[in-house]
Amino acid sequence: MERKREIVEIHTPEITLGQLLKFADVISEGGEAKLFLATHQVLVNGDKEERRGRKLHPGDEITLPDCVLLLKERIDE
Repeated sequence: MERKREIVEIHTPEITLGQLLKFADVISEGGEAKLFLATHQVLVNGDKEERRGRKLHPGDEITLPDCVLLLKERIDE
């Protein structure tokens, strides 16, 4: 099954996995990140990840149960 791919633009050089899950509306509150990661398979660049504090950078690919998030740095002109 092909997962939907979404580009997520971030305003900072890095973001934590927990922050990304909230920013992308995967979870509604930051406190839910630990439970979400414990109960769902999440891959960062193809490797299983369970740490909500994992630092993510533009170019990283995060695979969730129903979609793939591609991080991109937002460049304001």
